[in-house]
Amino acid sequence: MAQTEPNLDHDVSWFLLPPYWAKMVVGLISLLCFVNSYDGDFVFDDSEAIINNKDLRAETPLGDLWHHDFWGSKLSSNTSHKSYRPLTVLTFRINYLFAGGFYPVGFHVVNIILHCTISVLMVDVFSILLGGLQFSNKGRRLNLTPKTSLLAALLFAVHPVHTECVAGIVGRADLLCALFFLLSFLGYCKAFREHKDGHHFSLFWVLVSVLLGAVAMLCKEQGITVLGLNAVFDALVINKLNVLEFIQKLLHKDKSLENSGLLRKGLLFRITLLLSGGASILYIRWRIMGTGPPAFTEVDNPASFADSPLVRAINYNYYYSLNAWLLLCPWWLCFDWSMGCIPLIKSVSDWRIIALAALWFCLIGLICQALCSEDSHKRRILTLGLGFLIIPFLPASNLFFRVGFVVAERVIYLPSIGYCILFTYGFSLLSKKAKKKKILAAAVLGLLLINVMRSALRSSQWRSEEQLFRSALSVCPLNAKVHYNVGKNLADKGNQSAAIKYYREAVRLNPKYVHAMNNLGNILKERNELQEAEELLSLAVQIQPDFAAAWMNLGIVQNSLRRFEEAEQSYWTAIKHRKKYPDCYYNLGRLYADLNRHIDALNAWRNATVLKPEHSLAWNNMIILLDNTGNLAQAEAVGREALELIPNDHSLMFSLANVLGKSQKYKESEALFLKAIKANPNAASYHGNLAVLYHRWGNLDLAKKHYEVSLKLDPMAPGTKENYNLLRRKLEQLQKKGEA
Repeated sequence: MAQTEPNLDHDVSWFLLPPYWAKMVVGLISLLCFVNSYDGDFVFDDSEAIINNKDLRAETPLGDLWHHDFWGSKLSSNTSHKSYRPLTVLTFRINYLFAGGFYPVGFHVVNIILHCTISVLMVDVFSILLGGLQFSNKGRRLNLTPKTSLLAALLFAVHPVHTECVAGIVGRADLLCALFFLLSFLGYCKAFREHKDGHHFSLFWVLVSVLLGAVAMLCKEQGITVLGLNAVFDALVINKLNVLEFIQKLLHKDKSLENSGLLRKGLLFRITLLLSGGASILYIRWRIMGTGPPAFTEVDNPASFADSPLVRAINYNYYYSLNAWLLLCPWWLCFDWSMGCIPLIKSVSDWRIIALAALWFCLIGLICQALCSEDSHKRRILTLGLGFLIIPFLPASNLFFRVGFVVAERVIYLPSIGYCILFTYGFSLLSKKAKKKKILAAAVLGLLLINVMRSALRSSQWRSEEQLFRSALSVCPLNAKVHYNVGKNLADKGNQSAAIKYYREAVRLNPKYVHAMNNLGNILKERNELQEAEELLSLAVQIQPDFAAAWMNLGIVQNSLRRFEEAEQSYWTAIKHRKKYPDCYYNLGRLYADLNRHIDALNAWRNATVLKPEHSLAWNNMIILLDNTGNLAQAEAVGREALELIPNDHSLMFSLANVLGKSQKYKESEALFLKAIKANPNAASYHGNLAVLYHRWGNLDLAKKHYEVSLKLDPMAPGTKENYNLLRRKLEQLQKKGEA
């Protein structure tokens, strides 16, 4: 291992920096690329993984993290995504606790720091991968390729395809996985630190490497692949194994294998340790997962649902070529590549066949060089480059199990290490043959600068959902989910007219897109376009009969159309499919109230508050119904119970104040009215009803004042003007009596 190999840096016209400065430059440039995402919002999947994930809350026991998936669902559930990343969720929880809530800045800062740290570590990793593992007489590891390892680390640090992992908070799973992946690899290298030959190694560091591989997998499933790469590295670098020669001897049962020294050098023992550790980790992971692999739908990964094995194979390979293209030319980036973004290849006459042919032409050429080249240095670097490119990508390849995406930029984070190795090695070969080396170096520097600008631009697009979703329209105009998300973002901002346009396009592109139908039906319902709303929602529940939200919304539309029996049936169907559905119980209660089925209405609203104690509307409706039916004592009890649970809800204060006023508890009623007005000073009804209280109580001047405020806020307030006129007449009569 101490023999001198050809130096990649020899003919490279590039910067030569001391190790400390090289790492500093890489860290600062990686920071420059993504720092503008630090104050971004929670976007896209962040809502489900962070905001809606109860595992981040202090009231959730820490032990639950080990039984839940990445999104906070029980792993034992059939609906679980089965993504088991408890250590990543733990870091989210720490972020949440330190920030005191869901403030995205802290989450983003941690992601940026992680990427900078990984990029700095890459200097050491690339120095080993490109220059080999050699030590000084004092046992210090040597960096034999300071120029090319710096270039490769810079390529990694600034690659735009990494933006999703860094600027999207959910990408932390990939960042943490990569961090422990690299630490596992460096730990494995450290097993040989004290000895310059492969005859001796530190068992401790091999076991530490296996442990770090397990930690990487607990951050994201991809992390387990480091054990395979450690084995490849051991064979190629530590034992200088010629793979082709070894295979040939193995096939011919050559007796010289017995004297090859593999057993003596400990390679088989170490590989056995790695395999045993990996198998044990995977077995434990499978047992924790419980019910088998997750269930994905055709829209998530249409190729995996194709009937023909040939169609599946062709499309999988086309997806691989797209991933390779994103590494080579990361200009067209999109947050989601599903739902029609990449139409299936169904015929060999499809011109896109050229892409997968080009991919395999390049791969086969590289594999042949990696196996057959007489230059052992070239064999080692190409094999390691291909290993780091392919092995970490295997879990996303659909080869072992179906994955829930078509193309996902985040899964290329680790494979990009292999791309950087191959690119840098190619650059060194070109530099060796080029006459004008400085022009070639300037071209590579220009590429780095372009990538820096592209990464900065892309990370700014990840700062808000509006920018992120709109940026995808030009990349994936056929993606129904892109149009859906743009429409949802517009609807959330109150721009319903524009939202309708995008929802309609989403349904046109994917006629079975039930979520787009549901949201479009909701908007049409609010705009009183009930007929079309009913058609859309009816179609949605036909396509997906267990879609509880669509059943509830259909019930609301049917209620508005005064088809009460059908509405009741729709509500109960929604509840059948989602037993804990407080909003549906609330709407069911409204239906029963319209039908004067008061007991049923109260029971439905009570169910809503049991399932969701902070359901203000359900509490309010109970108080109002009991008040209107003369059950003042019961209304008061319900109001007090509600305010204990939601003490700052001004609408509940207002409703209870009305009840107390009717019960002639004027002082307490007044206090609640004033508190409600302080919380919402522009509510005309609050001032109007307080004026009525003062009117009854005999505080006529205060009554006059609040009547006037109420009329100023809402001149058309029903009853207020009449009450005010009555008060004025009474005041005039009192004034005349006083004068008399």
